[in-house]
Amino acid sequence: MSLTLFSIIESATHPNLSPLYQRLGINETKLTSMRKVMSLLKKQQPDFIVAEFFYGYGNNYAGVNISNLDVMLYSLQKYSPNTRVVVLVDKSERQYVDKLNEIFPIHAVVQSPLREKDIEVVLI
Repeated sequence: MSLTLFSIIESATHPNLSPLYQRLGINETKLTSMRKVMSLLKKQQPDFIVAEFFYGYGNNYAGVNISNLDVMLYSLQKYSPNTRVVVLVDKSERQYVDKLNEIFPIHAVVQSPLREKDIEVVLI
């Protein structure tokens, strides 16, 4: 049985890891919005989610959320609690991921600039 993975691509800085996933035999589904992710989570529970972390400076996330990932992580608890989340984060925002990890279990945090090997070790 092959592994499944959702790539949440919300910016142009998201690395193209498709060749790595193919080499590892992982079935990748690319999604470009959290709305699409949450809709699909109700139907399919992936083994992994790989997503970029963007800290919620100011009021972008209504003040109660830490980042762009909070709402999706709440949905994961309900629809796919065994999915492992890999967070890609810029060095300047790395400190904020720890706040998120206090609320939601994060499988791995990979800081940019990342190397393919950095992702491979958390997927195998």
